[in-house]
Amino acid sequence: MRKLTVPILLTMLLVGLGWISYNEDLNLYWQSVIMFMGINIMMSSSLNIVNGYMGEFACGHAGFMAVGAYVSSILSVWLFANDRVLGAAVLPPESSVFLFPVVLLIGGIVASFFGLLVAIPSFKTRGDYLAIITIAANYIVKSTIENVDAVGGARGFMGMGKVISAMEKVAEIPWMMIWVFVGTIFTIVIIRRFVTSTYGKGIIAINQDEIAAEIMSVNTNKMKIIAFMLSAGLAGMAGALFAHVLGYVNPGSFTIMKSTEALVMVYLGGMGSLTGSVLSAILFTVMMEGFRFVFPVLNDSLHYINLLPDGYDITQVWKWVLIPLLLVLLMQFRPEGIMGNRELSDIFPKLKRFYSFK
Repeated sequence: MRKLTVPILLTMLLVGLGWISYNEDLNLYWQSVIMFMGINIMMSSSLNIVNGYMGEFACGHAGFMAVGAYVSSILSVWLFANDRVLGAAVLPPESSVFLFPVVLLIGGIVASFFGLLVAIPSFKTRGDYLAIITIAANYIVKSTIENVDAVGGARGFMGMGKVISAMEKVAEIPWMMIWVFVGTIFTIVIIRRFVTSTYGKGIIAINQDEIAAEIMSVNTNKMKIIAFMLSAGLAGMAGALFAHVLGYVNPGSFTIMKSTEALVMVYLGGMGSLTGSVLSAILFTVMMEGFRFVFPVLNDSLHYINLLPDGYDITQVWKWVLIPLLLVLLMQFRPEGIMGNRELSDIFPKLKRFYSFK
């Protein structure tokens, strides 16, 4: 019974979130903030597989998100919605309630195969060289999508809102909140099981010393392929959810800035800590949203006491000064991040009584 504590708590949390969203006790803005928290958890924890547990340095995670976002969006609109470009829906729109997880998985699988293309160069390169390769991959994906008119090019692709509306005709509940919650828990469980498995021990061995790992019969190439594909696949699912939450997707959402957000969350939380990735994703999302309210107040206050010249306003652009500054300060005073390489159960060992991943 004790082992069921976590599943019961998660179920209660899901039901609670769904209930207060359904009754509009939680407005659309706060629902969006909670959903972006979940997507950011998926993004940061998936990047942590490569950068944290395996010790490589990948910088183009947004490219994998873009692949998953576009593949799943095109598939869901083609299957469940009447679209001007893709034509009439192939399946009854109401079936999207049951088949939407399949669409998400397909988006993740295609993204994972794109991750394979990045994994192969990692056999010969590490550190700065791999960072350059992943940045290049990010730009290749973005530029390719921008030049494909069939998916809207730089204008973007839309129509996912019709799919969500079709789900709500079956049952008027906050479906995207449910799918993001399920996707987030799925990601955490998969990563936790992976890093505690034999394969996970393999990538941790690569992080410690790749040559020594090879001497100890670890197939490092195979481990890298698995780690990259898993990381890319989960990022693709995060991208798929991101596209459906917005109901619209364009290449500008997956620039190097988006990849930087993932890096900030990984290093803020701690390399090789799943708990750290979860905490940092929540903290980062709250911080980003908090700036929307802080900057206008700060701008008015500084103008009121004449510390800012007339005609100059503090805009949201300044958050991209403060967040990198936060990262610099973090590297100076706590380079291991919030959690280091520890999990919550390392700090509170008694928590292990309530769950098991083996």
